[in-house]
Amino acid sequence: MTNKKKSVEEWKTQLNDESYYVTRQSGTERPFTGKYWNFDEKGEYICICCGTPLFESETKFDAGCGWPSFFLPKDKNIISEIPDLSHGMSRIEVKCMQCDAHLGHVFNDGPKPSGLRYCINSASLDFKKDA
Repeated sequence: MTNKKKSVEEWKTQLNDESYYVTRQSGTERPFTGKYWNFDEKGEYICICCGTPLFESETKFDAGCGWPSFFLPKDKNIISEIPDLSHGMSRIEVKCMQCDAHLGHVFNDGPKPSGLRYCINSASLDFKKDA
C-alpha cells in the first residue's frame, strides 16, 4: 500500500484507461460489463490503485444493478463517504482513504445486517483469491 501522491502520468502508466477514468476522474463503468459484477470466487477485493483491502467476498451480494455490490467494507476506516450531488442526483460517493481513488457509491437499500449497498466499479478493484 502507498499513499504517495502520484502524477497524472504515473497513474496513467499504472492503470488501464478505464481504471484511470473511474478511479482518478470519478467515472463509472457501464453496468453489467465489469469483470467482478457476476463473479463469485472466495477472497478479498482490493483497491486497484494502492492494494488496500476493501471488501471480503462474504459481504458481496447480487443487487441486480450490474455492479459488484457489498453490504459492508472490510473496515469502515478505509473508505471515505462524501456527498455527491453530480448528475442531478443526491448520492454518497465512496473513496479509498489510502489513495483517494473513486470506488463507487453507497446506498441505503442493501440487505441485513447493515442495510447498505456499496455499489462499486469493477475497474476500481483487483482481487486476491483465498489460498
